[in-house]
Amino acid sequence: MSKTIFITGTSTGLGKLTAIHFANQGWQVAATMRSPEKETALTAYPNIRIFKLDVTDVTQVQQATEAAIAAFGKIDVVVNNAGIGVYGPLEFAADAVIDQQFAVNVHGPINVIRAFLPHFRTNKGGMFINISSFMGVTTAVPTGSLYNMSKFALEGLTEGLYYELKPFNIQLRLIEQGGSNGNNFKENIVWTTHPAITDYDPMVNKVKALMDNADPSLRDDPQVIVDEIYALATGKNQQFRTLIGNMGKNLMAMRNSLPIEEYLEKIAANFN
Repeated sequence: MSKTIFITGTSTGLGKLTAIHFANQGWQVAATMRSPEKETALTAYPNIRIFKLDVTDVTQVQQATEAAIAAFGKIDVVVNNAGIGVYGPLEFAADAVIDQQFAVNVHGPINVIRAFLPHFRTNKGGMFINISSFMGVTTAVPTGSLYNMSKFALEGLTEGLYYELKPFNIQLRLIEQGGSNGNNFKENIVWTTHPAITDYDPMVNKVKALMDNADPSLRDDPQVIVDEIYALATGKNQQFRTLIGNMGKNLMAMRNSLPIEEYLEKIAANFN
């Protein structure tokens, strides 16, 4: 009997690739997105069903969860992939932008997890795979405090839930990815700005230049990330945290080898 996976944020990038990969491996896939009427690629797969879902809308989350369970009977794995990035000086961030960063990257997974917990408890098992970032365990650039905050929070949420859900055989996993090709992360960043204050401009410009001029060879092949998600879903990878990519691994090695004060100063020196 084939297994079923529920994935958020499948309209582009990693989410879409993950949906296609699992479908090609014979899994049933509940692919969710905010605008399913625009989707064409995933509709070609007979074992993929598409559901409308904005993870910040609790009513939609409940409806999509119930519809997916009704369509497939049982969901075995849930991948919390939907996310956004807010960058720029915290001083200029409007309350609505701060709330949006938290709503999508933290409250969104919370909404989805809460919706599926009754189903997993009844089935005495299930797995949540939360897509984090190496920016959820370390910091690498200025002006990314809100994005870091959201991913650090997701890490803490997932680790805390490990104890809470272990008695029900509900597993939790984290993917800590870095930059990957084809995910449009840079193009979709929300930048906080102020039209009259230029004090932060030199720093912001250095961060933007770093993103614009990043060596493509340093970015990960998204298929590597998809393969790790599949390995977690199938039990071939039993790690709680899976850190992917040389960029993240090198930063973590440096952070672990230095006192935090030295690490922070070393990163800051790149943007002085």
